[in-house]
Amino acid sequence: MVEVDVELGFLDSCEYWQVESRLFPSKVGGKPAWLNLEKLPSAEQLKCKKCHETMIFLCQLYAPFEEDNQHSFEDYLNNFHRTIFVFICRNSSCCERNNSDNVKVLRSNLQRNNKFYPYDPPEDKPEPDFSLSKWVNLCNVCGCLSEKQCSKCKKVHYCSRHHQILDWKEGHKKECASKICTLRTSKILFDEWEIITEPEEINQSHTTDEEELKKFEQLQIEGKTGSMVDTPESDLETHAVSDNDKCFSKFQKRVKYNPDQVVRYRRGGQPLWISADPVPEKIPDCEACEGPRQFEFQIMPQMLSYLKEVDIDWGVLAVYTCKKSCSEDSDYKEEFIFKQDVTLST
Repeated sequence: MVEVDVELGFLDSCEYWQVESRLFPSKVGGKPAWLNLEKLPSAEQLKCKKCHETMIFLCQLYAPFEEDNQHSFEDYLNNFHRTIFVFICRNSSCCERNNSDNVKVLRSNLQRNNKFYPYDPPEDKPEPDFSLSKWVNLCNVCGCLSEKQCSKCKKVHYCSRHHQILDWKEGHKKECASKICTLRTSKILFDEWEIITEPEEINQSHTTDEEELKKFEQLQIEGKTGSMVDTPESDLETHAVSDNDKCFSKFQKRVKYNPDQVVRYRRGGQPLWISADPVPEKIPDCEACEGPRQFEFQIMPQMLSYLKEVDIDWGVLAVYTCKKSCSEDSDYKEEFIFKQDVTLST
């Protein structure tokens, strides 16, 4: 076995306190564990470009800068804490093939010395008194910045009228009358998991997919492939010859060594595409500093299985972030995400 320079993310069950903001988690589902507790993205910023409803938190990765020669010392200081957040629309009609209008990615970064968290690492244990309400009011349904509150009890907050109505139906109607209000897990949220990471390992003793494809193409030239009617389906996938089939075969072969991976992380690397096209023609520069972006991580289709999601779909969600992770204004910066789906058979 040999380690390669990619970190893989896997899902693990967790207690609620293990994915609180104070512990700088990487997680999937539930409500976002916000990093900077001021200047949160507004409800308007989190609206789907298609249906204009509030998008729901999908996942976040804690990805601070390391002190090395790849970043300036200033960039390192400004990114001692750094988290990337991904949101997605739950409306199935907004999920179109190879179209990323229903997803959004945001980046937040902080210096080690900041007003929200202790300078030294926190203890990995429950803190019953921990609350974000000192800094911000969050929507009772989705955990995003609230802009409204219940007009009757004035104890719970909402990001939108839609989520206020949803919460009323899910239980707040009874609670409001009794003035005993609780924080619930809305049915609109994804199941919550912690993301744990490990270096990718692949067995290089096997012939690579590129070598197998070259062998097959040579057999084709020599007319020695026959009809292949008796070839097992798995072998047909191995010997696919179109660009899309080659790409899909390469994707499958790489993933099979770690079939439960839900995230592939390699800042400055390249995505593992599931199809030969479409791919981004050009990655847009950072809107905040006008500097270049680079690939940082991708979300894999396996995540959908863990979330038991059938209404929305993706092949690969590739996230590109500002190369220097700029810190202008210290608010949440929108980054670039590209959605690529599996090519349909013709």
